Amino acid sequence: MARDPSASSQIDLDVRRLVHQFAQTLDVHVRRVAEELGRTASQVVALRELSEPITARELATRMFCEASNTTFVLDKLEQQGLIERKPHPTDRRAKQIVLTPSGRRSRATVLKHLSARSPLIPLTEAQQETLRDLLQALVTPH
Repeated sequence: MARDPSASSQIDLDVRRLVHQFAQTLDVHVRRVAEELGRTASQVVALRELSEPITARELATRMFCEASNTTFVLDKLEQQGLIERKPHPTDRRAKQIVLTPSGRRSRATVLKHLSARSPLIPLTEAQQETLRDLLQALVTPH
């Protein structure tokens, strides 16, 4: 049975609108957490993404921003004693961003606050896993 093209385009529009709306909800959530913790939203996102040593370029990709913006955020985090820039083990041209002990504690606090009133709370764990898998399928290159 063939799909009705107008129904398909309506579903596409609905999905796009809902994804955009949810992205805005996530952004508001990050900004609230940043305000609660006395940080910028970019610092919260950087700390969230620094799960292991990575380069500034890798962090910029994860943060969906320009490398120069990431450098500014990293400079502030370094001034606050939350990160260190260390030589990359295999690329002498690059530096790895590594959390300090204080940075690991700050990251744990950020993650705790992000989880506390997460916009995903209304979903069960199984629904969250399904949503993750669906989104992963959409962002994975084909």
